[in-house]
Amino acid sequence: MLTTLIQGVEGERWFRLFDKVFSERNLWAAFQQVAQNDGAPGVDQVTTSEFARQLPDSIWELSDRLQSGTFQPQCIRRVHIPKPGTNETRPLGIPTVRDRVVQAAVVNVIEPIFERDFAEQSYGFRPGRGCKDALRRVTELLKAGHVHVVDADLKGYFDTIPHDRLMARLREKIADGSVLSLIESFLRANILDGLEEWTPTAGAPQGAVLSPLLSNVYLNPLDHLLAEKGYQMVRYADDFVVLCRSAEQATEALELIQNWVAENGLTLHPTKTRLVDVREAAFEFLGYHFERDQHWPRVKSVQKLRDTLRTKTRRNSGRSLERTIVDVNRTLRGWFAYFQHSTRASVYKDLDSWLRMRLRSLLRRRQGGCGVARDETASFTWPNRFFAAHGLFSLATAYAAACQSSLR
Repeated sequence: MLTTLIQGVEGERWFRLFDKVFSERNLWAAFQQVAQNDGAPGVDQVTTSEFARQLPDSIWELSDRLQSGTFQPQCIRRVHIPKPGTNETRPLGIPTVRDRVVQAAVVNVIEPIFERDFAEQSYGFRPGRGCKDALRRVTELLKAGHVHVVDADLKGYFDTIPHDRLMARLREKIADGSVLSLIESFLRANILDGLEEWTPTAGAPQGAVLSPLLSNVYLNPLDHLLAEKGYQMVRYADDFVVLCRSAEQATEALELIQNWVAENGLTLHPTKTRLVDVREAAFEFLGYHFERDQHWPRVKSVQKLRDTLRTKTRRNSGRSLERTIVDVNRTLRGWFAYFQHSTRASVYKDLDSWLRMRLRSLLRRRQGGCGVARDETASFTWPNRFFAAHGLFSLATAYAAACQSSLR
């Protein structure tokens, strides 16, 4: 997309962008992206499948409305999803499919403009980068002796980004008023939470297609500031750590972060932001627990997996064992793809053992028995090889194979 915009730049600011946003070709591509991610419907209850049935008329209508200036975002449906291992919830904003398509079209046009200037230590929601890259960098720094960690937590970041300052950062690169007005209209779209409706004065709703890019735009100056001062930062969206060689350097980095955050209208969580010496204590980042020179899935990550598997292996389930295993395997493979880098094999063995116990309890119930199948009789009746023969994915076996492969 950037090569098509090269005629529309003066100095560091880009103009003549809006026609790229409302082009039917871009909107078609944006819909494909939204459809691939699927997601829940917004306030109009229109699903991606229902929207697709109205194509190509829906694309033509969106293009016409954008071009004529009559497009207006609909309300954002807010839901509250539980945070694993806590009694807290996280607010999630769900725009309508129609609005997600337009937001994706905007991202397709402006992301290449900002991507060129994003800092190296930013890994979240960027092309060709991801969580594993960020985790790999943390591991490298720890092994290199950066054992003093600033474990930072921005309190309610996505809901507190100041609109005026965010728009000012966008104007540093974008000179097209129509694009800026469209982005601002999404930021100020009403939020519907149950029966309550209001217009936000700050924030970029977590769950909106535009929000990840906008969150990176707002924190980009902090990334560059820390890099210029020589600090080793690793950031994934609003989750970041700074790894230092000395306690003094970590203290100085934290003070720098505190000042920047306060000056930019944000807040560090008072209890979750701390200094950690990994030789004496631990910190958590992107689902992993880091302690000394070891790392493994954090307790909340394991608990979330167990909660998901528990719903799929209820003893009163009417599904066959074969169908249950197929469903369970899908979850296990997805979890292992991310959490296969633990330095503790016991994590996988314990989960395998627990899951087989759940399945034995299910099978015992179908034979008229009751209770949790932790006894030797159940293990003798349905040994480990029984589940292996039925195709149950083994985390421990997969981990052993992954370790063996890495040694070749």
